[in-house]
Amino acid sequence: MNIYLHVEISVRELDSKLLLATLAAAKGHEVLVSDIEVIEKGLSRGWLPPGIFHTKSLTFTNSKYNRHKALISSGTKITSIDEEAVNYHFYQKLSKERYSIETIEQSDAIFGWGDEDFSLLKNDYQNYSNKFYKTGSPRADLWKPIFSEYWNKTNLEFDKPYLLVSSNMTTGSDKSLGDLIKDYFNAGYFEKIPDLFKREFIKRSDDYFKAIVFIEAIKYLSKHNNGYDIVFRPHPTEKADNWKTFFKGVSNVHVIHEGSLTKWINKSFAVMHHGCTAALEATVMQKPLATYVASELRNHFLNDNFANQFGHKAKSKEDLLQIINNLFSESKNITKKKDEHLIDSEILKKLYIDKNELAAEKIIKIWEKIADKKISNSINLIKLKFFIFKMKTNRLIGNILKKLSVSRFEKIGSKQNKKFEPIDIGRVNDNISKIQKILKIDKKIECKLISERTILIKSI
Repeated sequence: MNIYLHVEISVRELDSKLLLATLAAAKGHEVLVSDIEVIEKGLSRGWLPPGIFHTKSLTFTNSKYNRHKALISSGTKITSIDEEAVNYHFYQKLSKERYSIETIEQSDAIFGWGDEDFSLLKNDYQNYSNKFYKTGSPRADLWKPIFSEYWNKTNLEFDKPYLLVSSNMTTGSDKSLGDLIKDYFNAGYFEKIPDLFKREFIKRSDDYFKAIVFIEAIKYLSKHNNGYDIVFRPHPTEKADNWKTFFKGVSNVHVIHEGSLTKWINKSFAVMHHGCTAALEATVMQKPLATYVASELRNHFLNDNFANQFGHKAKSKEDLLQIINNLFSESKNITKKKDEHLIDSEILKKLYIDKNELAAEKIIKIWEKIADKKISNSINLIKLKFFIFKMKTNRLIGNILKKLSVSRFEKIGSKQNKKFEPIDIGRVNDNISKIQKILKIDKKIECKLISERTILIKSI
């Protein structure tokens, strides 16, 4: 069976896709992990044989609907787990904004993070209830104690004890509000979600306010702490250089955008946030959590957030300093063994965490159940590499022509995928080896780099 795993934001999704790929390859399946362009064009133009296309959302847009229609015509089956689902406090909004009858109808299987999203979606789309499965998320698999070793053996170029501050603000984004609104108009979001236009203006305004509150708090911690550093982790859509400017001259605050958030949580002594889903991840990983709910933030709707229920709540800079300093002192003496039975029951409503089987294993079983003979032809690597070469050549020629045409001038490289960093094949092979060791998989698995954002994983 051919499995095509779509990665949009590599620092968020690549590790969980490697988990899926390793388990699937061990069962004899061929797995292509790639950005959307290679998968979409490869399948629709016949350069790739039909397979299971596993994507990161079923949000309706005309372009996505037509893309899926073309893939289905090729014999491909579509499955999805929404990578944004865990960000939603109220799942009624998730159901309305991230799904549609049209895209659900096109899908063969839709996977839920936990009881809440699974139950609501089955109820809201009753005619398609047999397509929904409560599997949990492979991303949450990697937060379980069994994978601690996966994150412990990660090349972190940071040796000092640090507090991790996880950002979920648009303040440092390299996309202007105007560009965002334009993208939403082009995608047809405002027709589906009429109040989204107003919400985006309010959110951008509140994010700027939240940013200055956080900047002041972090600078206060940096000046008065007990000897630890602070790692500020921008959201994947934020530009690290902007935040480096905001913290210029503060020597013990480090803005680091590289690598998975999970590995930075794992190596930190504590995590600080406000309204960020990193709180759920830290809680599942049983990492000390400080939730900054200063009075200034409580006057804004930002405080109305599921993630703010957890952790030690700090209501002022002084509270925050005392909490973080205490957590740092405690971290020097902690030898407590992690126990997934201690996870908060409220989180377990959002996250289905099965102690006996990984979510990734459940998903693969469903893929095998819906598979047919049409999706079992092997991928022709020579053909695929030629197709990618041809695609890049055509794009390069197009960019040159655009540059030569003053009236149609665009920046060279405008199609570059900033969310999906070029793949480090050495690191990918190391991570696959770690997964195999942890899960005791003795199959020989091969990983081939096809292009800077495409890898093929299979057993040999």
